[in-house]
Amino acid sequence: NGAVPGERGKQDKSVKRGNWGNQIEFVLTSVGYAVGLVGNVWRFPYLCYRNGGGAFMFPYFIMLVFCGIPLFFMELSFGQFASQGCLGVWRVSPMFKGVGYGMMVVSTYIGIYYNVVICIAFYYFFVSMTRVLPWTYCSNAWNTPDCVGVLDGNVSSRAALNLTRFLNTTQKRTSPSEEYWRRYVLDLSDDIGNLGEVRLPLLGCLGVSWVVVFLCLIKGVKSSGKVVYFTATFPYVVLTILFVRGITLEGALTGIMYYLTPQWDKILDAKVWGDAASQIFYSLGCAWGGLITMASYNKFHNNCYRDSIIISITNCATSVYAGFVIFSILGFMANHLGVDVSKVADHGPGLAFVAYPEALTLLPISPLWSILFFFMLILLGLGTQFCLLETLVTAIVDEVGNEWIIRRKTFVTLGVAVVGFLLGVPLTTQAGIYWLLLMDNYAASFSLVVISCIMCVAIMYIYGHRNYFKDIEMMLGFPPPLFFQICWRFISPAIIFFILVFTVIQYRPISYNDYIYPTWAISIGFLMALSSVICIPIYAIYKVCRSEGDTLLERLKNATKASKDWGPVLPEHRSGRYAPAFSPSTESHLEVQPLQPEKGRSEAAAASPVQGSNGSAHSQDSRL
Repeated sequence: NGAVPGERGKQDKSVKRGNWGNQIEFVLTSVGYAVGLVGNVWRFPYLCYRNGGGAFMFPYFIMLVFCGIPLFFMELSFGQFASQGCLGVWRVSPMFKGVGYGMMVVSTYIGIYYNVVICIAFYYFFVSMTRVLPWTYCSNAWNTPDCVGVLDGNVSSRAALNLTRFLNTTQKRTSPSEEYWRRYVLDLSDDIGNLGEVRLPLLGCLGVSWVVVFLCLIKGVKSSGKVVYFTATFPYVVLTILFVRGITLEGALTGIMYYLTPQWDKILDAKVWGDAASQIFYSLGCAWGGLITMASYNKFHNNCYRDSIIISITNCATSVYAGFVIFSILGFMANHLGVDVSKVADHGPGLAFVAYPEALTLLPISPLWSILFFFMLILLGLGTQFCLLETLVTAIVDEVGNEWIIRRKTFVTLGVAVVGFLLGVPLTTQAGIYWLLLMDNYAASFSLVVISCIMCVAIMYIYGHRNYFKDIEMMLGFPPPLFFQICWRFISPAIIFFILVFTVIQYRPISYNDYIYPTWAISIGFLMALSSVICIPIYAIYKVCRSEGDTLLERLKNATKASKDWGPVLPEHRSGRYAPAFSPSTESHLEVQPLQPEKGRSEAAAASPVQGSNGSAHSQDSRL
C-alpha cells in the first residue's frame, strides 16, 4: 500500500513524478513490454525449429538463468533505486551518461519501425472484417498466373493441394496470401532506393496506431497502467483460443513434433548457443532503456527482485507457448498441402503476414480467426510501443526537470508521437518494407550488446559492486543473492561479450527473399547501429573536458565519481551514506520542501530541534 514498514506517517511514493497505481500495473506493463510480436511470435518459433527443436530449449533456459534474469534484475533495481529515466540514473557515474543517450537513440529507431509493424497488423485486422478473406483465392486483379491457391475451385482438389508438383517444375508456386502481401498491401518496388508512392491505407493505419499509443499515454503511467490490464492479458486469451483450435486440426501434431523434436547433435554447435543467448537478450528488451524507465515509477521499497524473475519467466514461457500456436496451424497447412512442415515454416513478416494468414483461410469461419490473430498482434505490439514512447518522454522530462515541463508532460508526449509518425511515413512507401527490415537488423543489433556490456562494467567496476549491493540492500531490505552478485560481476558480462563476438562472426549481409541489399543501404544500416554507440565516447570526452582537475587522471576520477544528487529521490529514503550532513552552521539555512504540505505543519513540530544536555541541537526524529 506504499507505507514504509515500521514508520508511521511516511509514504513510499513520489508526488512529483508519480507512481504506478499498484504493483500489478508495473508487472503487467513490463510483461507487455518484454512480450512482443517480433521477439516472441516472429523469431522464437523459427529459431527453435531451425536450431534443433526441443534441444534448443536447453541452451535457451541456461542463457535465461545466467544472463537474462540477472540483467533484467539489474536494470529494474537501477531504475527503481534512483527513480529516474535512462538519463537521470547516470548520476551514478556521470561520464557514462552517453549510455543513456544511446538507449534513447535505440528506442527511437525501434519505436519508429515497430509502430509500422503495428499499423500493418491494423490494416489486416480491418480487411479481415469480411465474409471471405481477400487473400483466399487467386481470382483478384493483383494475382499473377503463378498463383495457386489451396481453395481455388478451378483445379482438381488434390492437384491444387499437392505442392510438390509445383516445386518440381520450373514454375514457382506463389500463394494468394504472398501475392496479396507483396503486390497489393505493399505494392513492393524493385529496389530500396525506389521509394515509389506512399501507400495511403498503410499511412492511415499508421496514424491510427500513433493516436492509440498517444491516448493510452496521455496521463503517463497513470493512464497506461490501466490500459495494460487489457493489452497485456487479452493476448493470452487469444493465444489459448488459437491453440485449442489449432491442436484439434488434422496434422497439428506433426507441426508440433517438428517444433519440439530434439536434435541433440546440434547442442554442441556454437551457433545454437549464440542464437539462444541473442534471443534471450533481445526478447527481454535489455539495454533499450524501457526497463529502467518502467522501474523508475515503482515505489522505493517495491520487491523488484521478485518482479524480475516473474516477468522474465513469463516472457520465455510465452515464447514457447506461441510456438505451439504457430506450428499447430502450420502442421495443419503442411498436411493439407501434402508437403513437409519446413516448406511452409517462415519467420518475420513472412510468418505473420503470409504463412499464418494463408493457413487461416483453410479454417471454417476464417475471418473470425483472422480478426483474433491480428488483434493479438496489435495488442502485443502496443504493449512494447507504450514503453518505448514512455522511455523517450520520461528521459526528456527528467532531464529538463523543472515544474513547467512536468506540468506539460502531455504535450511532450504529443510532440514525440507526432515526430515518430512523420519519421515513419517513409516506411509506408512501396520500398518501406526494405527500410523496416534494415532498421530491424541494424538499429537494434550489436549496439544493444555494447550498451549493455558498458552498463555492467560502469555499475560493477566504476561505481563499485559493494556500493551497488549496499544500495539494493537499503532498498529491498536484503542484499542481492550471491548468485546474482557473481553473474553481474563475471558471468553476464562474459555472456554479453560472447554474444558480441558471435554477432560479428555470424554476420551476413541482409536480404529480403531474393532481393540483395546494395552496399550503400548496408552502410546506412551500420551508421544507424553506430549512431547509438558513438554517444558513449562522445559524451565521455565532453564530461572529462568539463570536469575539474589539473591532470587527466584527476579529471577522470571526478567524471566517474557519483554526483552529489545520486541516490533515492525522496528525502525520507536518503539514509546511511545518502543522509544529508547537518551542522550547527548550516542547519538554520536548511529548508526542507514537504511532499505533503498539509502534513508539514504537524510534522514540523514533532521534528523540531531541541536543546540537549550537552548544549548541542539535535532532532527528536532520530532518522533526520
